[in-house]
Amino acid sequence: MPDQVKSDEDQLLKLHQKVLEAHLKSNVELILEDENDSYVVANRGTVAHPTKEERRQRLDPYLQATIFEEYRDEITPVVQISPEGMLGWVIVQVYARGTQKTQDGNAAPIEFVSAWIELYEKRANRWFRTGNVSNFKS
Repeated sequence: MPDQVKSDEDQLLKLHQKVLEAHLKSNVELILEDENDSYVVANRGTVAHPTKEERRQRLDPYLQATIFEEYRDEITPVVQISPEGMLGWVIVQVYARGTQKTQDGNAAPIEFVSAWIELYEKRANRWFRTGNVSNFKS
């Protein structure tokens, strides 16, 4: 494996680890700092192009209401870099467990397994997350 490909794969894995850390720390900014405004999301049967501010407004209340005791990879992430080295993706399966405040202020337990693909583009020699396709295990 060429050194640049290995380096790019390591960088994408580090960006994914920041996503896990952001959930454990309830910190939306850790997620958004590696994303540009141009973004695509596919889940629950819909495709959307939310701005960074729209993503912040959706994610921050969720993260503030949720305390994760665990938020970890359940499988080794699958990483791929395109042949020209400008696009990449990471496929993950994550286990999460914790508590979440309900509308009445009580804490309710949550536990789930989710799988998703993180889409990345290299711009000015830096990787940015450009999209996410996710689903939950029933």
